[in-house]
Amino acid sequence: MLALVSAITFLLVNLAPGGPSSLMRMDATPEQREALSRRLGLDQPVLVRYVQWLAGAVHGDLGISTTSNEPVAMRIGQRVPNTLLLAGTALSVSVLVGIPMGVTAALRRSTLPDFVLTAFSVVGLSIPAFWLGIILILILSVNLNWLPSSGVAAIDTETDLRDRVQHLIMPALVLSTTVLPYVVRFTRSALLEVLHEDYVRTASAKGLSRIRVVYGHALRNALVPVVSIVGTLVPRLFGGSVVTEAVFGWPGLGRLAVEAANGRDYPLIVGITVCVALLVVLSSLVVDLAYTWLDPRIRVA
Repeated sequence: MLALVSAITFLLVNLAPGGPSSLMRMDATPEQREALSRRLGLDQPVLVRYVQWLAGAVHGDLGISTTSNEPVAMRIGQRVPNTLLLAGTALSVSVLVGIPMGVTAALRRSTLPDFVLTAFSVVGLSIPAFWLGIILILILSVNLNWLPSSGVAAIDTETDLRDRVQHLIMPALVLSTTVLPYVVRFTRSALLEVLHEDYVRTASAKGLSRIRVVYGHALRNALVPVVSIVGTLVPRLFGGSVVTEAVFGWPGLGRLAVEAANGRDYPLIVGITVCVALLVVLSSLVVDLAYTWLDPRIRVA
């Protein structure tokens, strides 16, 4: 998968109009053009350049950034922790809040709480992340002055945990809207199907409490499709981080991708794409392993 993503990205960047050759200025001398071509490898076929890039990538060398002249791997490594912190917090909020909301909607089907939570899911899917981020900044930062509007930490307070949490609240809340509504809706649907199974009625007939039946028997089986959908939403999480990080000035991979695109830093664009693909592949592996914990039948098989 990583090889396929890297090949497609590398070929599109190099073959599309406005590719690396567009970095040459119109007033550049022939000597400058030739030097830049050798530096970017434009004097060689695209497939040869990709093989050379792939050989370096295997050893951790993703090339040199054309805007900062720094190794691409180093620039990505500086931003990855911030993106993982933001995406991990947003995913944790979505799961910890979305599952209880989905359970409540399923247990109170066709009642007011169910209608309210369903409407919340629809609204959450409909509101653009950039608009919600701007509204939160205007309300919580500009008008109420409760939370900082941008950045990962205030100046000279990088080690202050309280300050970092305050900077994290709004970006994580906005980014969680890309996942939370799906968690609520799929938890509700999966639990409604499971509640009519024979083993749930048997557990109730044995005299077990309602909470134990739902959370000890029904929910565990209902979480299998929920975990599956969470795994497929991880790419949306990283995609949403581009807008969220740009709105809140969060120094992560998403903001770095915007900077690379604006600066036509093609080695950095390819490196970021491959890095995000790696994170998505690893998240898929975690989801597959989680199946074995939720469903013993999968583990035995």
